[in-house]
Amino acid sequence: MAERGSSAGGLSVMLEPSAAAVGMTLPSEVREKLAELELELSEGDITQKGYEKKRSKLLAPYIPQIQGVDPSLQIDTRVQGSSQVLPVKHNKSRAPNTRDERFRSDLHTEAVQAALAKYKERKMPMPSKRRSVLVQSSVEACTPPDTSSASEDEGSLRRHGRLTSTPYQSHSHSHPTVEHWFNRVIQGSSTSSSASSTSSHPGGRNSAPHSALNANATAAALADLMAHAHIEPPCAPPDVTGLSERSSLHNERAQVLSVRGVSRSNNHVVMETADVQQVDPNQPRPEGQQTSPLEGEALGVGSGWAPSLTAALQRWGTSQPKAPCLTALDTAGKSVYTLTYGKLWTRSQKLAYTLLNKLSSRSEPLLVPGDRVALVFPNSDPVMFMVAFYGCLLAELVPVPIEVPLTKKDAGSQQIGFLLGSCGVSLALTTDACQKGLPKAPTGEVATFKGWPRLLWFVTDGKHVAKPPKDWHPPVREANNDIAYIEYKTSKEGSTMGVSVSQAAMLAHCRSLTQACGYTEGETITNVLDFKREAGLWHGVLTSVWKRLHVVSIPYSLMKVNPLSWIQKVNAFKAVVAVVKSRDMHWSLLAQREQRDLSLGCLRMLIVADGANPWSISSCDAFLNVFQSRGLRPEVICPCACSSEALTVAIRRPPDSSVPPPGKAVLSMSSLSYSVIRVDTEEKLSVLTVQDVGQVLPGALVCVVRLEGTAFLCQTDEVGEICVSSGASGVAYYGLPGMTKNVFETVPLSSSGVPVCDRAFTRTSLLGFVGPDGLVFVVGKMDGLMVVSGRRHNADDVVATALAVEPMKFVYRGRIAVFSVSVLHDERIVVVAEQRPDASEEDSFQWMSRVLQAIDSIHQVGVYCLALVPANTLPKAPLGGIHISETKQRFLEGALHPCNVLMCPHTCVTNLPKPRQKQPEVGPASMIVGNLVSGKRIAQACGRDVGLMEDNEQFLYIQDVLQWRAQATPDHPLFVVLNSKGTVSSTASCLQLHKKAERVAAALTGRLNTGDHVALVYPPGVELIATFYGCLYAGCVPVTVRPPHPQNLATTLPTVKMIVEVSKSVCILTTQAIMKLLKSKEAAAAVEVKSWPLVMDTDDLPRKKSAQMYKPPTPEMLAYLDFSVSTTGILAGVKMSHSATSALCRSVKLQCELYPSRQIALCLDPYCGLGLALWCLCSVYAGHQSILVPPLELETNPSLWLCAVSQYKVRVTFCSYSVMEMCTKGLGAQTEALKMRSVNLSCVRTCMVVAEERPRIALTQSFSKIFKDLGLSPRAVSTTFGCRVNLAICLQPNRLGRPPEQGTSGPDPTTVYVDMRALRHDRVRLVEKGSPHSLPLMESGKILPGVKVIIANTETKGPLGDSHLGEVWVSSPHNASGYYTVYGEEALHADHFNTKLSFGDTQTVWARTGYLGFLRRTELTDANGERHDALYVVGSVDETLELRGMRYHPIDIETSVIRAHRSIAECAVFTWTNLLVVVVELEGSEQQALDLVALVTNVVLEEHYLIVGVVVVVDPGVIPINSRGEKQRMHLRDGFLADQLDPIYVAYNM
Repeated sequence: MAERGSSAGGLSVMLEPSAAAVGMTLPSEVREKLAELELELSEGDITQKGYEKKRSKLLAPYIPQIQGVDPSLQIDTRVQGSSQVLPVKHNKSRAPNTRDERFRSDLHTEAVQAALAKYKERKMPMPSKRRSVLVQSSVEACTPPDTSSASEDEGSLRRHGRLTSTPYQSHSHSHPTVEHWFNRVIQGSSTSSSASSTSSHPGGRNSAPHSALNANATAAALADLMAHAHIEPPCAPPDVTGLSERSSLHNERAQVLSVRGVSRSNNHVVMETADVQQVDPNQPRPEGQQTSPLEGEALGVGSGWAPSLTAALQRWGTSQPKAPCLTALDTAGKSVYTLTYGKLWTRSQKLAYTLLNKLSSRSEPLLVPGDRVALVFPNSDPVMFMVAFYGCLLAELVPVPIEVPLTKKDAGSQQIGFLLGSCGVSLALTTDACQKGLPKAPTGEVATFKGWPRLLWFVTDGKHVAKPPKDWHPPVREANNDIAYIEYKTSKEGSTMGVSVSQAAMLAHCRSLTQACGYTEGETITNVLDFKREAGLWHGVLTSVWKRLHVVSIPYSLMKVNPLSWIQKVNAFKAVVAVVKSRDMHWSLLAQREQRDLSLGCLRMLIVADGANPWSISSCDAFLNVFQSRGLRPEVICPCACSSEALTVAIRRPPDSSVPPPGKAVLSMSSLSYSVIRVDTEEKLSVLTVQDVGQVLPGALVCVVRLEGTAFLCQTDEVGEICVSSGASGVAYYGLPGMTKNVFETVPLSSSGVPVCDRAFTRTSLLGFVGPDGLVFVVGKMDGLMVVSGRRHNADDVVATALAVEPMKFVYRGRIAVFSVSVLHDERIVVVAEQRPDASEEDSFQWMSRVLQAIDSIHQVGVYCLALVPANTLPKAPLGGIHISETKQRFLEGALHPCNVLMCPHTCVTNLPKPRQKQPEVGPASMIVGNLVSGKRIAQACGRDVGLMEDNEQFLYIQDVLQWRAQATPDHPLFVVLNSKGTVSSTASCLQLHKKAERVAAALTGRLNTGDHVALVYPPGVELIATFYGCLYAGCVPVTVRPPHPQNLATTLPTVKMIVEVSKSVCILTTQAIMKLLKSKEAAAAVEVKSWPLVMDTDDLPRKKSAQMYKPPTPEMLAYLDFSVSTTGILAGVKMSHSATSALCRSVKLQCELYPSRQIALCLDPYCGLGLALWCLCSVYAGHQSILVPPLELETNPSLWLCAVSQYKVRVTFCSYSVMEMCTKGLGAQTEALKMRSVNLSCVRTCMVVAEERPRIALTQSFSKIFKDLGLSPRAVSTTFGCRVNLAICLQPNRLGRPPEQGTSGPDPTTVYVDMRALRHDRVRLVEKGSPHSLPLMESGKILPGVKVIIANTETKGPLGDSHLGEVWVSSPHNASGYYTVYGEEALHADHFNTKLSFGDTQTVWARTGYLGFLRRTELTDANGERHDALYVVGSVDETLELRGMRYHPIDIETSVIRAHRSIAECAVFTWTNLLVVVVELEGSEQQALDLVALVTNVVLEEHYLIVGVVVVVDPGVIPINSRGEKQRMHLRDGFLADQLDPIYVAYNM
């Protein structure tokens, strides 16, 4: 395994190769001190700067001797690849290379080394990060964390260490760098070049040139890279596709078989084939006999014992008032105060009297016996805590000790508040100093913390308590079953419960501990633990008073300054018992060398409170190894097992004739994951060595029950949960009767289902078994248990493995959290660690990938996510360590802000639904017969008949209509164009428009031939409309083209050029301004100026008309070309004949009831589709006035459109989704201001959204809701649907407030809910609103007059039945004649306009829309009295993603992703080879970028059963959106492959 000087944790100094000889010249003391410095730095006890300063000072006298050494090497001894190890001589009993034993086991390190050897050549693509994100984790930006606080829980992470003197050498030089693979495969792609340039070169993104590979080759290379996970040879790159079968390296891993699985939510739910974890036939199973309950020795009964704890206090306080009870120390280790039993008695009485008699509320006593009181005391003040605790007991109040809240956002503080609230706490006791340090409200009072009840704070210092009258005596009664105190306990999920301990249980527990530990009156014990809870409270506050012990309390703050303080106090006070955690033993190892005169010979018991942790054994062994020479006897070390619910469960006694010797078990980790005990030889790599925690407590009965389901007794070789039945355990979770019954009233059953005894047992949350001689062994805790694919893993084991991989080089010890999150019906392991600020990106990434490999090999489990966060950012537990549940909460909320993330869903998500196998299609004839048999009608619908001709409808050509209107109603206003200020910028009456068109025609006649194509490049306005008709007058074919954007010529001008070229336009008509722009220098950079055809500006045309108007010989002649870029990036131009143009206008006129007296408002782009028809054609045809609002103007004035609608009192208005979104986002908070400006939308009867996509329900609903206050009716908003083959298939004109007989109103649009999973299989299954996986679909509008629609099977081209998903086919007089060209894909679309059904009505000619949808006959009736057929459009066939054999619509995945986090502004997805790429726009600070990686991966897995291959986080506005508000996913994909997105972060999911 790769070890480095500092990262190996060893007490060895690794010197630079050139200075090896120099090391020999340094005196041994200097070398020792250098080794200590290394360890301090690795621990985070000193900063890098402090380390360098001290090191320079140490080496200063010897500098002349090492003149030849590079000064940079003198600063950092941790040189990679150095193999010169200089051992340091220590005390004989300590091996020369003994390393940091807290997490260390040489055996385990060896296992990790062996595991990593398998993956030696395996490389992973490295994530790409923008420079600004990199800077956040730089040395300057971070402070090294206070790892001396390394943890209340750190004792939980100790490996068994076999001490050895073998020097470890660094292997890191044998691993090629990550870029070796990375640059070879994906150089030049968006995902790689920014990675290597930003991470390798501090100069920025473009520091190194990159040759751009062909994008397809790139994609293929990465897919190839990712297709071979876990398949030999080991040099194969990891699979990130999820498509290859994963072959296991380990026999123990559960075999995955494919079976059909049904979702639990519904019995008739869509069947999805799923990979379900089957039971591995080879997995170990328990084979032993059934265990029986183990009984502890009888609890002795002593004569003259006090009947309660308060009685004991009274006895010692009156009979032994001078006897010392508690000695408190300051941070310098000096005794500041010794509390005697007399003082404790009198001060507790005073407090009890004051609480009961001097505190009142509205002349009522504030407290009555039985009330709960919070005790808020700092860890440095045991005296005041003890007085307050016993004062409450004497007053018969129930103390609830809690931690001091230092800030309003303390980790877990809110949960503590909930506990206080549920306990009904209204008073908090604290000290004067502590109260002053609490956060204050502006009034000066203590602030109310989030989730906390309103508290009255009472200071218990002497001046605030009253002396009781001589005739007042506290009630000192026998111990009964009333609650004595409540101890808080935090669950795995982070919720806080209060464990109630009765007076009788408290007394019984003190008696049991006294008997087990052999306490006698007057003995001295030292207590290093938190005296407010668990073993620190039980030994240092309760049992000590019961047996009149003298407690020396060592504050945590002193341990941070002087880790040896507890040993010094044992020595000074000749203490016979010390209560510590393995963390304290480890810290003392680091500092012991300076102390030569310490002796631990006086100790009778060294109680290791976290001895139940499997990894405490390494600290115990290492401590004994060092201190045996200082009088420490091996039998003195006494691990114990504790539980908040059952109090002390077991404790090892000092051996005598009746006590068996201590035991040790070497267990197979693989078997343990199946809850089976298999003793292994120590040669095996994947083992766990555990020590016993002694015998059951006197008077207790212990049994081991199964972990899940009914509490059956375990077999002798099975791991289960230890349960205790004893009078000395907690009695309930306060206020939680349901949980109390489950935990405190467990009835263990024998295999035959009979209760093993008539006593109730308490579950301890400890996992273990009973070994030989009745010794109890613990292998983990329920809180750290992670059940992945049916196998159980302990969080502490995973931490130890992670830290065996070169830990101290990259992360801080004790600042690492491991937990599991539930994703896709299974637990997934997440590892979070604090990264050292001086660790480089590549090094950290390499370390992360090695950790993943080590855990996979040692534990045979995949890590779902590994995240590194900046130093000092993880939430801390009260006494150091990491607050695991708070860390987990932040991870799930996206508030962790990591600086490095590696997700591995491909390797550890093994329960994905099986890829769908496509069945042979049923023939179309069978389909029809099947529909007839099942009584389903063919899914076919049509709009109403077109009806009789009107005056203008005698004209076959739209240009004839304009000429007729110019003569019949010359002054009738047709168009009003508004500018951004809302004022009229131009108007046009029938005659004015006709005259302008004549001028254009005159200019073209003679220059161009009949039938020539002319590109019209104009901004939205009357000029565009006039030139359109001018072309028709001259017999030319107009092609409307959006003008290039002056600020963005590089991307917009090529599109203009492409349309001009593809349409074969021989001339461009435009304005003078745009003409100059086309020929400018800036434009020349994008498009060669000479390549443009003839360009004419129409600003100052002469006032003349052409000799005669062109009359097309037949209505089937081409009228105009409609060009549009689809969302899939295809430029498609359709041919619109004169007859189709007139038919389109006629259908729209009838559907919307448009007449010359009407006004409509348009906020649409006039360049293609229905927008072009409404701008240029419909007003002329129907004669109504159009208020034209160019959408571009809304960027400067978002309220322009709505103000215009209000001002002109418009009944019918059309807009696009982009306009609606602009109004929703820009005006959402301004409705009151608009109301003040008299904006009133109650006039609007119909607001139609013009779209070529599935209706966006969420947007239309939020628009209606926001502007409801301005009078907009919720029924007013509806949608339209058109596509390339037919520009207007559906329109939904709501006739608000009008009965059907007054017009063509028809029913309101209906909404149905379909099962999203069924859609993936091309099926429609209607479900109830709110059902799991339900997707709302809104009807796309009412089918236009003269339009027929049928749903056809995309493969067989046969008709489908009602409510079946298929392609929407349309037949209508206004179908386009065909594609003029589909740029690059002509052959694929040959049959789009001229296709027939393969069965049934084979005569009708249909056009294929390319959209999937279904028809459904509703219960509603049309205006003509027939039942209404609703058309639901699901999405474009071209846009769908074929993944895992199923069809996904991008919008569904994107909707899920946008909901995942409030900072995701927009999202787009596409596939890259077989990888799903998700691009998200981050609306927030860049430090949130990496939070999104896990959230995006989770939500797509949960809701769509897909594994995201790449997550790209970009700035807002990067995802291209067209004028209709549709995402241009293919443009985005091209930008991604060409590395043009400038991403904030790119993550490759492994």
